[in-house]
Amino acid sequence: MFYGYLLIGLLLAVIWLRWSAKQNTREAFREIFSSEIWWSSSAKADYAIFFINKLTFFFLAPLLLTQLAAATWLFTFLHESIGYRTIIGESWPDISIIALFTLCYFLLDDFARFYVHKLLHEVPFLWAFHKVHHSARTMTPMTVFRTHPVEGLVFAMRSVIVQASVMAIFIFFFGGRVDLYTVLGVGVFTFVFNMMGSNLRHSHIGLRYWGWLESILISPAQHQIHHSVEPKHFDKNYGVILAIWDRMGKSLVKSSKHERIEFGLSKKVLKGEQNIIFIYLSPFREVAMIARECIQYFKSVFKS
Repeated sequence: MFYGYLLIGLLLAVIWLRWSAKQNTREAFREIFSSEIWWSSSAKADYAIFFINKLTFFFLAPLLLTQLAAATWLFTFLHESIGYRTIIGESWPDISIIALFTLCYFLLDDFARFYVHKLLHEVPFLWAFHKVHHSARTMTPMTVFRTHPVEGLVFAMRSVIVQASVMAIFIFFFGGRVDLYTVLGVGVFTFVFNMMGSNLRHSHIGLRYWGWLESILISPAQHQIHHSVEPKHFDKNYGVILAIWDRMGKSLVKSSKHERIEFGLSKKVLKGEQNIIFIYLSPFREVAMIARECIQYFKSVFKS
């Protein structure tokens, strides 16, 4: 939510609406900041969830496993398992090691985001929590924070595992010259992704890329397809930055010029889906029902 990325997103949205919808600047701003979007019941729920989750993780954060602790454990494990430590690439220039580390971290992190996202859709008890994100009927950049705390814990642990793994392996084999190419405090690939309008992914501005580029990178319009109520769009475009994972998994769908996307879980509006208490508690009830069904199934198997 860095203001620089938001401003770039706004600029891209105005350019997109002027070019694709032939709107003038005033009309573009009116559509971008439509009160029907920003003050809808869905958007208000987004804002409430953002603040509640911030407060929740303020207390949970000290209890979570840190990247440093995980990386130290893995480094020690490698040292004890292999029995010795060989530093490779001693004659390599520092810039090559930094570039290799940055690329490996980016690829593993982006794949992990894709795969965990896929699991959130395909594993029933995880989907119960991920539904919260997909229950948004209107989307703004704040919708990215519309997640159940349980899903937040899943992604927090994903981040710890990825960062710790890459750090420990590279430091073990390359020594202390390991570093990350950063721009404004984030990895260079993440910076470029944010500059390409990442904040528009959760919005009503369907910014599309060229067809060939959507085979490589996930556009905002492609992520909006992921939020579509249309059954043909279910379980598509899991990727965050790279589209290659979806291509490999046959879940990639490119955006269409004339297709209008309706957001939500289904065309039928569920009772209480924007109610904060319902949003936080209903996943636990659904998980309890899944657990009950599993217990009954195994009981019937053992009886037979």
